[in-house]
Amino acid sequence: MSGGGGLCSVDFEIFGHVQGRYSYTEREGLKLGLVGWVKNTNKGTVVGQVQGPEDQVREMKVWLSKEGSPSSRITRAVFTNEHDIPRLEISGFGTRF
Repeated sequence: MSGGGGLCSVDFEIFGHVQGRYSYTEREGLKLGLVGWVKNTNKGTVVGQVQGPEDQVREMKVWLSKEGSPSSRITRAVFTNEHDIPRLEISGFGTRF
């Protein structure tokens, strides 16, 4: 990321007791003005992608790695494929199944 306040995209995978809490992730993403998606995996993690202004994506990364939903216990957060984007590639924030 350039650090210049443009748009960026990042993929994430969250480990711990985290499944079934995606409504909180959606709500936090929308509150920060981000777009993206989230889904449970069959190995007990949650994966997703967020896109938006760099500062808000950075805030979302902190929330995903340290806070999460009220009843989640996050052990590790992995962020990959972080890159600048010229425009948002997703609309809204949804749950995938």
